[in-house]
Amino acid sequence: MTLEEQDRELWDHAEVAEAVALLAAAERLGISHRSRPGSYRVQAAIAACHMTARTPGSTDFARVALLYDSLAQIAPSPVVELNRAVAVAMSQGPEAGLALIEQLDRSRSLEGYYLLPAAKADLLRRLGRRSEARDEYQRARELAPSEAERRYLGKRLAETGSASSSSSESTPNSNATSAVKEKK
Repeated sequence: MTLEEQDRELWDHAEVAEAVALLAAAERLGISHRSRPGSYRVQAAIAACHMTARTPGSTDFARVALLYDSLAQIAPSPVVELNRAVAVAMSQGPEAGLALIEQLDRSRSLEGYYLLPAAKADLLRRLGRRSEARDEYQRARELAPSEAERRYLGKRLAETGSASSSSSESTPNSNATSAVKEKK
């Protein structure tokens, strides 16, 4: 289940508050010792942005994108860049994120990683480019490692309609892009 589909009222808010307090303490300790944040602290700060937002739409994605910039300096990887592209899409618009994802796609650094075409498909869908989104959802579904993920991507694929439904290409869906998981 993606973050946007979760009922945040069901989250354990006491645990969220504890996690945010621990992160704040780690940040204060790091500042007092003039240490640079490590990858775990940056990842925790990214998680805190999601945890503290009351709704998916109120997540501070501009901050998330900046945190991914920091993470890319500390622990560079194509998956970090993909996550950053999603955050950029959420804060600056799908076109900006799609440009970054297309660069990653051309680099072939995530070849065979199903979440690259899945993220690309989502942004194409939100731009109303349903035919291209269909192709990418199909590619993602073929690469997905589990039946549950193939079902989810099949559902998204079906939402784009059949090849003959291209007349609806100008109506983007407003669902938020799914968070991208670490490549295993």
